[in-house]
Amino acid sequence: MLAAASKIRTISGVASTTSRAMPFFLSTFSAPTTAALSVPSLCPTRQNPSTHPRRPLAFFAAAAPLGVLSPSLRRSMASLATSTAAAAAAEVTHLSQRDAAEIDEQLMGPLGFSVDQLMELAGLSVAAAVAEVYKLSEHTRVLIICGPGNNGGDGLVAARHLYHFGYKPFVCYPKRTSRPLYSGLVTQLESLDIPFVPVEDLFHDLAGQFDIVIDAMFGFSFHGTPRPPFDDLIQMLVSLSVTDDSAKRPPIVSVDIPSGWHVEEGDVNGGGIKPDMLVSLTAPKLCAKKFTGPHHFLGGRFVPPPISTKYGLELPPYPGTSMCVRIGKAPSVDISSLRENYISPELLENQVMSDPFDQFRRWFDEAVTAGLREPNAMALTTVNKAGKPSSRMVLLKGVDRHGFVWYTNYGSQKAHDLSENSNAALLFYWNEMNRQVRVEGLVQKVSEEESEKYFHSRPRGSQLGAIVSKQSTVISGRDVLQHVYKELEEKYSDGSFIPKPDYWGGYRLTPNLFEFWQGQQSRLHDRLQYSQREVGASTAWQIERLAP
Repeated sequence: MLAAASKIRTISGVASTTSRAMPFFLSTFSAPTTAALSVPSLCPTRQNPSTHPRRPLAFFAAAAPLGVLSPSLRRSMASLATSTAAAAAAEVTHLSQRDAAEIDEQLMGPLGFSVDQLMELAGLSVAAAVAEVYKLSEHTRVLIICGPGNNGGDGLVAARHLYHFGYKPFVCYPKRTSRPLYSGLVTQLESLDIPFVPVEDLFHDLAGQFDIVIDAMFGFSFHGTPRPPFDDLIQMLVSLSVTDDSAKRPPIVSVDIPSGWHVEEGDVNGGGIKPDMLVSLTAPKLCAKKFTGPHHFLGGRFVPPPISTKYGLELPPYPGTSMCVRIGKAPSVDISSLRENYISPELLENQVMSDPFDQFRRWFDEAVTAGLREPNAMALTTVNKAGKPSSRMVLLKGVDRHGFVWYTNYGSQKAHDLSENSNAALLFYWNEMNRQVRVEGLVQKVSEEESEKYFHSRPRGSQLGAIVSKQSTVISGRDVLQHVYKELEEKYSDGSFIPKPDYWGGYRLTPNLFEFWQGQQSRLHDRLQYSQREVGASTAWQIERLAP
């Protein structure tokens, strides 16, 4: 969080502050299942038009099978904005110390923010960034070292949020202030039984005690030389950050700027903390240009348009409801080393439903209850007459004992494939629950009446979009779609009936095979397959366990 601006003056060679609304970083230290399931459609939200010049590129007509991102994106979806934010990193504004101080004056003056509001948002941003990168299963114990000013206050707030995220925070807060705001934050942590660790206990086997260390000692308004015990604490983090084997030490996360760095010039002597993550607040400071760690995030989602306009701030958009967004270059990743060790309840034959439709509805209901985003999203794989497969994501819009239903353009590639080969496969993947369901079967079109009924249950904008998009055909640019859409919007602006186009309708896959997959530890996953077998004059579902 940016500090409240403090006017610095020198008295007997010691920097001190004249009082303002708040002392941010002190410059000196003192003391039920139904027979059929109908899945509601999702309303798209308006996207910001591109500000970049048009390029003479060819586009495929918008399929939009999954709908546009909703405002209720879960925190785990924040990483989807990584590539976009990284690409725009060169355009992100970096603030000088003077501008940062002026912005704080504006925020806590005419714009009506209070210090506790900004501190709360800043601490939440730090916690969100930590949770975004450092998985709870691998980095449980978090040490937060807090300074005497507002940077330390941000750390105290972050500790509370990390506790509620499931982490085990420990706080080192050697120079406490008696101000009510800080005393309240301490009381909040004590009520959660969060341990406060004495400084002297940190200099023995720090790497063995903690999985993450958060540096919340000093922010951008710090001046002078750190005094005890912060001088030793900074050196401890310096020693930790230069350890050759990073796998054997906890990563260091710095709040706003690495403690001890010059706010504009960075690590001047080259012997400062080298954090693995930097969480810049409001906007990155000039020293952030010298940051070379793998994870740079922006937090503090509270900059109003008047500030952005006045200071010409270029900041990346925050994805969905996330409190942080990655900026800078995304870290390189050894793809072969990416793995999860799933921890799930066992999936046993004597515990599942005898009918796969009932089992699917049970899992689907649990996915909905868990609040997963678009639990009805499914990968549809089709194969043309040449045997060439093609996959894409679509949305399930209904399921009963006759099969799984979705809607699309009858001129699309998937429709063309299905006209040549009616065999298809569906895949549902519920990542947060370590589950997937495969379904195979034959596909046929639903009745015209069924397609008509569903078409007119959709929002009017979606109805117009289905008319506009000649799916999978080549068009000269997005403006073609927008132009036709606008014409149709004006044509039906009186609320009159919108006819369903003949080239749009539904498909139903009638299953002949189901597979339910539950991720387990050491890759010993549970896989139960339902297949049909002849029993007299009828068919029945047979359950078999497959090797993982």
